[in-house]
Amino acid sequence: MAELQNLAYVVIGASDLAAWRTFATDIVGAGVSDRSGGSLGIRLDDHPWRVLVEQGADDDLSHAGWDLGTEASLEDYVAALRSRGAEVQEESAELAAARSVSRLFSVADPLGFTHEFFIGRTGQIPDGGGLSPILRGPGFLIDDLGIGHILPVAKNYDESVNWYRDVLGLRYSDRIRQEMAPGVYADATFFHTATGRHHSLATGAFPSPKRLNHIMFEYRDMNDVGLAFERAKKAGIPIVLELGHHPNDQAFSFYMRTPSGFGLELGFGCVVIDEATWEPQIYDVMSDWGHARNMQMVD
Repeated sequence: MAELQNLAYVVIGASDLAAWRTFATDIVGAGVSDRSGGSLGIRLDDHPWRVLVEQGADDDLSHAGWDLGTEASLEDYVAALRSRGAEVQEESAELAAARSVSRLFSVADPLGFTHEFFIGRTGQIPDGGGLSPILRGPGFLIDDLGIGHILPVAKNYDESVNWYRDVLGLRYSDRIRQEMAPGVYADATFFHTATGRHHSLATGAFPSPKRLNHIMFEYRDMNDVGLAFERAKKAGIPIVLELGHHPNDQAFSFYMRTPSGFGLELGFGCVVIDEATWEPQIYDVMSDWGHARNMQMVD
């Protein structure tokens, strides 16, 4: 059965591209490139871009791009989506070229953004993406695992969980249900793709004016997490969650606010799931140490 292989890219609309350029290079350590239409490509490896920042007023996630690997898998996956009642459309050759892929399909997410499914990412960068020299280690852990994860905010939690599992076909990883106050719970469900990053997408029901709660990138060197944390504090970037550790994906990480208002988690040490031995659990804490909250994720 054809499955999503990894989360390969995201597209966001942003009101301040200059702020994103500075944030990406001087804080995160990414490379940047100017794209057609005045957009900004953020590079994390030798792909042409992993985050496309387009001029837009909503400062939020607009598209998530998923790699299917092969032509046969792409066609089988699209057929499966349609059999589940999803209204999938093939995008134009022009949009596929703009996404640096050879073929592209899309479907609307109930939460208000679009999922794109593709094969044939093109335009690899010979210098490895021109990452910023501020990085201590060799960059970001992507390979066949994808860029990290996104956490879109559910409008109806149960419906969203069912849609990601039963329509999009993501694999269930685990769940965290933490009692924040007597009878008041924070609840999130985590999903992975065929290549096994602990989660490429999670969703939860949180008060938020944004579709996207946060996006996560993983460094190859733990030191880069701490160094980015220090850079962010020195630059006056709001820290949402201090350094800490998650019990489910084992990430050592912190969260800060992006120029668009949603969060960016930068981490190290995430679990890769082995389906032969993985046993999903329900955890009762979001973090087993650290991650002290400094502010709300968005105003």
